[in-house]
Amino acid sequence: MALTGPRQAAKSGKADSLVVFVHGYGADGNDMIGLATPLAQLLPDTAFAAPDGPEPCPGASRQWFAIADLDPHVMQQGVVAATPALQAFIEAELRRLALPPSRLALVGFSQGTMMALPLGLSALKPAAIIGFSGVLTGAVSPAADFPPVFLSHGSADPVIPPEALFATAAMLGAAGVRVQWHLSLGVGHGIDDGALALGANFLKLAFDGRLAAPGECRSLLK
Repeated sequence: MALTGPRQAAKSGKADSLVVFVHGYGADGNDMIGLATPLAQLLPDTAFAAPDGPEPCPGASRQWFAIADLDPHVMQQGVVAATPALQAFIEAELRRLALPPSRLALVGFSQGTMMALPLGLSALKPAAIIGFSGVLTGAVSPAADFPPVFLSHGSADPVIPPEALFATAAMLGAAGVRVQWHLSLGVGHGIDDGALALGANFLKLAFDGRLAAPGECRSLLK
């Protein structure tokens, strides 16, 4: 079944880049597409899309895969199973807009970060990946041309502990991924204005080809 979800056209009327939002567990594309409005202030030539996860979530909205517990091995199986549908949606959006993967950025939240990181680091090779409040569930396969990654997490997150930020950043950095990270002090399982502003600037730099040199890992501590 092909994925669907809300979209927002480029503010300028002509898209030269695409941001795909990947929502968290128990949400849907409408939960993320609202981020397009503030991001478009800095990215007027960017189109946005937010697909709904492929599975209904018990008592809520949608999910990319069921979560019985936070065992990384179990979650990785879910990531692998859900990836083809998400990749097909993204590739269809790129064709619709006549854009190459180099003009794509993935922005995930929570379970969406679990999806966005491995897909962006392996098959798609976008301009950038942003992961809010998530974790990398599997290993990173060696590659010479990883896209840069920005990670952000709330220090008071009760759902996915903030330690996941540091573990993920360390794994990515060790594999040679360019990583920047940000810890939002006192923030729970969500995205605050400071993290969103840093993410917007990261996307702008990525689309302009002005990010840090390969191998650089920087922290942006609020």
